[in-house]
Amino acid sequence: MSVGIGSGRFRSDPSRYSDGVVRAGVIATMFWAIAGLAAGVVAAAQLAWPNVFYFPDAGWLNFGRLRPLHTSAVIFAFGGNALIATSFYVVQRTCKARLAGGAWPWFVFWGYQLFIVLAATGYLAGITQSKEYAEPEWYVDLWLTVVWVAYLLVFLGTIWKRKEPHIYVANWFYLAFIVTIALLHVVNNLAMPVGLLEAKSYSAFAGVQDALTQWWYGHNAVGFFLTAGFLAMMYYFVPKRAERPVYSYRLSIVHFWSLIFIYIWAGPHHLHFTALPQWTQTLGMTFSVMLWMPSWGGMINGLMTLSGAWDKIRTDPVIRMMVVAIAFYGMATFEGPLMSVRAVNALSHYTDWTIGHVHSGALGWNGFITFACIYCLVPWLWKKERLWSNTLVEWHFWIATTGVLLYISSMWVSGIMEGLMWREYTPQGYLANAFVETVAAKHIPNIIRTLGGLMFLVGALIMSYNLWRTIRMPSTAKAELESPIAAAPAPVAIAAE
Repeated sequence: MSVGIGSGRFRSDPSRYSDGVVRAGVIATMFWAIAGLAAGVVAAAQLAWPNVFYFPDAGWLNFGRLRPLHTSAVIFAFGGNALIATSFYVVQRTCKARLAGGAWPWFVFWGYQLFIVLAATGYLAGITQSKEYAEPEWYVDLWLTVVWVAYLLVFLGTIWKRKEPHIYVANWFYLAFIVTIALLHVVNNLAMPVGLLEAKSYSAFAGVQDALTQWWYGHNAVGFFLTAGFLAMMYYFVPKRAERPVYSYRLSIVHFWSLIFIYIWAGPHHLHFTALPQWTQTLGMTFSVMLWMPSWGGMINGLMTLSGAWDKIRTDPVIRMMVVAIAFYGMATFEGPLMSVRAVNALSHYTDWTIGHVHSGALGWNGFITFACIYCLVPWLWKKERLWSNTLVEWHFWIATTGVLLYISSMWVSGIMEGLMWREYTPQGYLANAFVETVAAKHIPNIIRTLGGLMFLVGALIMSYNLWRTIRMPSTAKAELESPIAAAPAPVAIAAE
């Protein structure tokens, strides 16, 4: 069977697919991208210039409230809407079936927006579970559970009624993301509310058990929300944009099964040198190092999909953005296992090195692959021949890429310096540097970090303007090709069933 994406055998039928909810998801994705990135820039500026960006009369604007707001807005609002929108688009095209559930996809969309608003207002008001990620309180968790179950049922229902006999690999990754995030969310947020009319609750876990549960959740949120879901986007949109089949469909299935099996065990590497039993720490470290193999297998599969189409990197800035995203995926998934090794972790943990690592993945991988997919979707969904301005895409690419490089390089320098200062001793055996001295030493890197984040935000604003002008262009009758079969002759491969 041929297993690429995008053949001319089937033309799009406007009445065939539920694209209204996907269009709404695209708009929500860009709205929350700007909101989340803006919150991040303000939070970074507060670290660079604490006297300037201190708001004594507006405590909800200070770092302790803005940091979790920024984190959740970028991951769950921006990233979550991108995943929901693209999954609804991809599952319909690869299954040749309309979204299941009638109005339920719209319930998922609006229910998820309500979750974001409830969580965001809770962060600003200080109503959280006070965990590592400042989880929203129990009433928000319950609402998200309802929305997520509806999301799972819509996705499964669409696959169930598919007209395509085989399940394309992108849907495997989307399904793993949806199911695992549901499991993580329920277990990590087990809590007993103080009262039905009280916002506060007591966690079901305490002490080291709570820490282990939190990082089982935290690292697998990275593994399944920020990795598996976005790999699904890569496996559909990169072949589609390049008009080439997936380089190796067999490798994509090996990538899938190895990734989801290994990732689930990696969380304890966040708890080196804590009260967690050492065998558990070592287990997390070992599985983290093993992640190098499936992660780089996926990166190679994504890059090699461009075989025969490398010239498009020069002419198509959207494909260039995809290539850079995949490269950042490879870099981040090399650096993460490296930092999980106990000897390296002793230097890197609690420093800005971790911040640089996280943002190389979040901005370089998740941000760029999402932006590239949105650039693809808008002309397809609104039936336009092209984007309004390819030049603005070029500007977005170079400004955002420069911003990411400034951000992560400054945090690498800052973090390694910070870790070395913390472990420096005088000949008498005392610490050579007070904590405040390490903070002062990071002033210049914090300024560069703020500039890098601001450039990434400017890129998103340029993109939003470009997309708005694209939507306002006259529509054309020509629609994109919808089939999951390759435009170019695809290799025969064993399908994922």
